[in-house]
Amino acid sequence: MKKKPSALIEDLKKQVLARGKLPVHVAIIMDGNGRWAQKRGLPRTAGHREGVKAVKRIVRVAGDIGLKYLTLFTFSTENWKRPKSEVSALMKLLGETTKRELSELLQNNVRLIATGNIEGLPDLRREILKDAIKTTTNNTGLVLNLALNYSGRNEIILAVRQIGREIAEGKIDPAGIDDSLFASYLQTNGLPEPDLLIRTSGEMRISNFLLWQTAYTELYVTNILWPDFSEDDFLHAILDFQSRERRFGTISPS
Repeated sequence: MKKKPSALIEDLKKQVLARGKLPVHVAIIMDGNGRWAQKRGLPRTAGHREGVKAVKRIVRVAGDIGLKYLTLFTFSTENWKRPKSEVSALMKLLGETTKRELSELLQNNVRLIATGNIEGLPDLRREILKDAIKTTTNNTGLVLNLALNYSGRNEIILAVRQIGREIAEGKIDPAGIDDSLFASYLQTNGLPEPDLLIRTSGEMRISNFLLWQTAYTELYVTNILWPDFSEDDFLHAILDFQSRERRFGTISPS
């Protein structure tokens, strides 16, 4: 991928900040690593490693513009069905990247958190992740949320089970269940719902990602494969979001 001129990136940042209406929370389905590698006659793992470089770029520019929350769909529960060699390489890459980038997260005041069944990750990778989460817990800048071993449907089922148990124990009155209460039982409790969901590689689906949370999220789909997704691509997505009128089921005042 050609390096983008820094002057172009800085100009786009200024445009984003000048427009206001900055999204509070952006979520990204990082799709296309395998296809990126296939197009170049490389193993899929090469695409995943190149995808890590894209993560670094986007985390950095998200922090630069003052974004508060960035959620990355890093590994779904369905991804366990991939070839064992690829899954093993992905888990190794997760551990290596987390350890290697921890100092930069601290330097840039980024707080790392994770959403999903973290206990289902391999022991060593889980402990590396938990250590990074603990180490960055007092950072006050961008909150980087990794959706790991995550399933939107399973998240909803787990919430329903817990609410059902508490109804049976007399702790919850069914008549009092509303959106706010239900959301408090989700794994994303404490995070605002995404304002913008970006999906790379051109696929037109949500893929079991944040099903409850994205009810009124603005969608932005690009044909760019994730390893090629650049700072200016991200900033153009933000600018597109800023040009939209969000009505949440109502009509325009005009």
